[in-house]
Amino acid sequence: MDDYRKSMEEQIIESYKRDEEMMILVFAQWCVNNGLDPHALYLQAYPQQEGNAALSHALALTVPEDEAGYISDDTVLGVLSLYSNDDLAYVVTEAIAQRKPRQGTGD
Repeated sequence: MDDYRKSMEEQIIESYKRDEEMMILVFAQWCVNNGLDPHALYLQAYPQQEGNAALSHALALTVPEDEAGYISDDTVLGVLSLYSNDDLAYVVTEAIAQRKPRQGTGD
């Protein structure tokens, strides 16, 4: 029974890590889509995490805005809130408020 519990714990941890990587990728792609520097925004929220490996990996997976799907402001904020990533959500909210309104979008 102990092996089963350990195996389940490892599966849960791996699943959480994959989901967390997806959250970071959504954030990074949203930044690219909105002409923002994901690294700079991340460091505003977490200045002690210079050189974050997960963010670097996510940045390598982003694509240019014209190749990416649309990610709404609500989507990125929702994904961040799922992981209680309040510091980064605050920085994203500030970036949204400072951004010039785009023509033809509801954001």
